[in-house]
Amino acid sequence: MNTEQIVTITQNWVEQLVVGLNLCPFARAELVNQRIRFEVTQATDESGLLVALKAELLLLDQQPGVETSLLIHPQAVTEFGDYNQFLNLVDDLVEAGGWQGVYQVASFHPDYQFGGTEPGDAENYTNRSPYPMLHLLREASLERAIEDFGDTEQIPERNIELLEQIGSQRLAALLAACFDSASG
Repeated sequence: MNTEQIVTITQNWVEQLVVGLNLCPFARAELVNQRIRFEVTQATDESGLLVALKAELLLLDQQPGVETSLLIHPQAVTEFGDYNQFLNLVDDLVEAGGWQGVYQVASFHPDYQFGGTEPGDAENYTNRSPYPMLHLLREASLERAIEDFGDTEQIPERNIELLEQIGSQRLAALLAACFDSASG
């Protein structure tokens, strides 16, 4: 896959699953207003990914018009266990760079699995994506969105209930369809 195809597949995922299923009620406005940055890194290991992450955080510092960024890393930290451990390094970088409280990094991976769940449980699809990625969010914007939305505590429960109704097989098919539409 080339970079353009990876971005298209990721955009399809945001449109069809994240926004289409309303998993994140804040995402629609950013998608419509084209304030989501889709950045694919060629990093192949943890150190390269940390360099790419730092560059992306610096870019967000420089470009306030970019509301949020998806740092897609299809070649680095591809095994979920390694990815999950890598998130500790992400937290360390955010803290060392003075970005704690400025940015929040959310995690998405094709094999995402919450603690206490089975790999095939539907609720894991709230954080399953076509490729491993780090989602960089501006804390101030997130706080405003939470204030505007109101009862955000109900979002995870609502998402789990919805995804369980849809079922793992259908969710896997929806995720796979994101790839199909980019192959042309």
